[in-house]
Amino acid sequence: MSGLYLRLPATAANLGPGFDAVALALKLHLEVRAEAASSFRIEASGRNREICLALEDNLLIETYRTILSEQGQPVLPLHLRMRNEIPLGMGCGSSAAVRLAAVALASHFGGLAWDRDQILAEACLRENHPDNAAACWMGGFVVSALDQDEVKAVSITPPAAWCALLVLPAHPLATTASRGLLPESYGRAEVVANLQRVGLLTAAFAAGRGDLLLVAMQDRLHQPYRSEACPLLGQLLPLAGRSGILGVALSGAGPGVILLVAARMVAEAQDAIARVMEGCKPAEILLCELETRPSTCEMVHSPPFAGG
Repeated sequence: MSGLYLRLPATAANLGPGFDAVALALKLHLEVRAEAASSFRIEASGRNREICLALEDNLLIETYRTILSEQGQPVLPLHLRMRNEIPLGMGCGSSAAVRLAAVALASHFGGLAWDRDQILAEACLRENHPDNAAACWMGGFVVSALDQDEVKAVSITPPAAWCALLVLPAHPLATTASRGLLPESYGRAEVVANLQRVGLLTAAFAAGRGDLLLVAMQDRLHQPYRSEACPLLGQLLPLAGRSGILGVALSGAGPGVILLVAARMVAEAQDAIARVMEGCKPAEILLCELETRPSTCEMVHSPPFAGG
């Protein structure tokens, strides 16, 4: 049986007002090369290597096993070679990338023959929301919705003149813990404000209007409630609209923060962040381009890693 090669990008969901609805693909990738084996085996490099190496409590292997069992197929062990660039537990869509990888592997090695739409739908149902998985699978700025068991999604190519700066604290925050901070209901004013801004956000990406992001990335549904657990947000939000920084928001459920930046002003934006972070707890700052291409899913006999 041929092997499978996957290359899946990180994602930043919500982008302020687009709670569980929008996400942006970033050029930080999880690469997986898989071949049939007599027992499960993992080789890993890159970020969070020890977590990626674990055979127990491994989200990829557990999801792969579960899908094949649910479909009545035998669980074929795999030899997995992984290279990971996606920060884990930082709101960068790592779980969506892993679940998509697991679904694609189950489809291939279990003989399920699911097409790309079916793989995406299965991953979204397991994520319980479509935003990260849709952007990871399709690339670009993606607006998505779950309709029964189907995913409706549109990818918009972001402007080439924009890039992202990710500011990541030392310690992760579980998505379940972050969601637990949110209220059960909202007032009309908060909902209307977010509807206006997520519409504006989508239009800003479609039209390449960076001048709209200062307002379009404002949020009243989740960021105010998560800010105590994600202190970087309060420190960095005042930078929006200054030093080439077009907009600031939590990346996904946090605790990482994404700053959309005019690419020609990256150095000025980095200096502004450094000044704000003086005297604060250490944080990592990652510069990354916006990923416009869809994820790679290829049947190959000896699939190379990018650049390797």
